[in-house]
Amino acid sequence: MPTLRFPSVLDVSAQALYDWHARPGAFQRLTPPWAPVELAAFEGIGNGERAVIRLGYEPLALTWIAEHHGHQSGRQFCDRQVQGPFKQWNHQHCFEPISDTRSRLVDDITYELPLAPLSTALAPYVAEPELRRQFAYRHRITRHDLDRHRAYESAPKRIAISGSSGLVGRALVAFLRTGGHTVHRLVRRPATRPDEIMWNPSTGQVDAAALNGVDAVVHLAGENVFAPRWTDAKKARIFDSRARGTRLLADALASLNDPPSAFISASAVGAYGDRGDTSVTESDAPRTTDFLGEVCAAWEAATTPAEAAGIRTVHLRIGVVLAANGGALQVLAPLVQAGLGGTPGRGDAFVPWIALDDLLGTIHHALHSETLRGPVNATAPEPVQLRTLVDTLGTIFRRPTPWRIPQALIRALSGEAADAMALKSIRARPARLQEEGYAWAFDDLAFALRHTLGRTMHPHRPK
Repeated sequence: MPTLRFPSVLDVSAQALYDWHARPGAFQRLTPPWAPVELAAFEGIGNGERAVIRLGYEPLALTWIAEHHGHQSGRQFCDRQVQGPFKQWNHQHCFEPISDTRSRLVDDITYELPLAPLSTALAPYVAEPELRRQFAYRHRITRHDLDRHRAYESAPKRIAISGSSGLVGRALVAFLRTGGHTVHRLVRRPATRPDEIMWNPSTGQVDAAALNGVDAVVHLAGENVFAPRWTDAKKARIFDSRARGTRLLADALASLNDPPSAFISASAVGAYGDRGDTSVTESDAPRTTDFLGEVCAAWEAATTPAEAAGIRTVHLRIGVVLAANGGALQVLAPLVQAGLGGTPGRGDAFVPWIALDDLLGTIHHALHSETLRGPVNATAPEPVQLRTLVDTLGTIFRRPTPWRIPQALIRALSGEAADAMALKSIRARPARLQEEGYAWAFDDLAFALRHTLGRTMHPHRPK
């Protein structure tokens, strides 16, 4: 029966390593973004407790039920398949102490595919490469998250998050919970769980009392700007969801007897407008010469009540988030992989990108830094030209990318949205984060892409 072992040494105690895995959110953090996996139910890691996982895309998804056993608090737990795609599966998670501040994470896998012995002969070519990619990713994420949490020695916080069902919000909730923080999700319906707080920007309702005593609020909610073409109705939703929603939340926070100490409100690098080759930082004035510039200006201005109430407010100007399971990369990567990838326009527009996991780290830093306030560019240190992004994807997938998509065709298909997103050049740099000494984990474009697309079997960044 095939066996695999994945060891890594980490600069945390075995107890801290175990605690991270035992907390809510660990499964979500360890799920590779390129894999179609959804956690349907999770009881815990104690003996007899189960996880129910959906594999693949509906309506053809398979159900995998794993039951935990062999639990030793602080040292190990195991899971075995009760129902699923393998003939047999057993996974032992071990947390071995090396010293008070170092430990070894070991994942031992024993499995058997259906149709043995033929499948056993094929396993090294079919199953093992994917398992090696997945566990390399899992170990990178474990190291990344533990390093981030270890960098801020503070008491666990109570944090409220809007937009918790979006790409960034889902990952942020899981990331914060594995760090021991209590997360309350703002939902647009009556709260039905202890971790939910009702708010509804459309009706102007928010349960302000439930926000009393939270340590911080992270505001990520907003209508998705991606659309084949912007209609007047779509533009109104984009604008109102940000300006009205942010003002509702800021007014509620300002009215509290025990307000949060920090309000981290999302914005976007679109605040700078099209700048061509000119490098811009937070000290450069925003521009409202296009629709997204107007949106960002209204978005940031809407936090004024919270700032006036003395709440430290950060306008996080987020760049293009790189994640295999959402955003621009979810569209672009499959096209390149299929050999259909092309560079929009001349390809010289600058893209201020950031890996999703570094965006989580940036938000985490903003939550803890008492000196950070006002506009903050949430981007990698070096923006790249669009042709570089496409060509790097081509290299990773081993596909040619010589094609150029004419600007006229893009504008004919997408109208105003084309100039606002696909053809705009924003050479934004994160000067404020650099001044604060923030250390990016994924500041190399090729490594960031390989990480999220599962195109490396290295459990850490190759030197």
